[in-house]
Amino acid sequence: MKGEAQNAALPAAGDTGVAAPPAAGTRATPAATAAVLTGTLGLAAGCWVIAAWQMTGMDMGTATRLGSFGAFIGVWVAMMVAMMLPGAAPALLRRARAGGARAVPLFAGSYLAVWALAGVAVYAAYRPHGTLAAGAVVIAAAVYEVTPVKRHFRRRCREATGSGFEFGLCCAGSSAGQMAMLVAVGVMNITWMLVIAGLVLAQKLLPARTAIDLPVALAIAGLGVLLVSRPLL
Repeated sequence: MKGEAQNAALPAAGDTGVAAPPAAGTRATPAATAAVLTGTLGLAAGCWVIAAWQMTGMDMGTATRLGSFGAFIGVWVAMMVAMMLPGAAPALLRRARAGGARAVPLFAGSYLAVWALAGVAVYAAYRPHGTLAAGAVVIAAAVYEVTPVKRHFRRRCREATGSGFEFGLCCAGSSAGQMAMLVAVGVMNITWMLVIAGLVLAQKLLPARTAIDLPVALAIAGLGVLLVSRPLL
């Protein structure tokens, strides 16, 4: 009995008694996560330059025409990479740490695919319009900012999700009102693009706080009221 107890205490052949490290390639090294962050922000910066160049001469305010489908989607994809990729950086880093750097391109690509599909929907629904219609959309966006649906998607967008596509759907739900506002007030306007991108980024990175979110919603509503009243001025 004593010999059996001693044998049970001995490690099996090839077992050192120390937990084996994660298999090579399954987790990203600090250098790899730094490369993921640098690549993400660098790609977004490059797409800002491309989008600004593509939109030159296209902005006509609410009367902007989108042109051919191919030309619009080319601009839209550059816009979405520029606007939406920086806010996804925390999720991309989590993905790199969990599954290695090789898992990041698929996650990022499926995330951006959601925004490309949103561009298809925008192209199908968009029509040149006036400030009255733009104001109505902006007011609706302000209302959406304070709904439980918005809060749900915003929380889900800040959490780790199973796939890039799922993450993209949650973030699209969180930013739906802001993107509708962009399309309504100036889909090819670089200034509005910067404003909306900043708002989207802040809401992805910062926790929801009524003291901040309510004044933002009221400011958006005020812009909508101003646009609606312009035809009467």
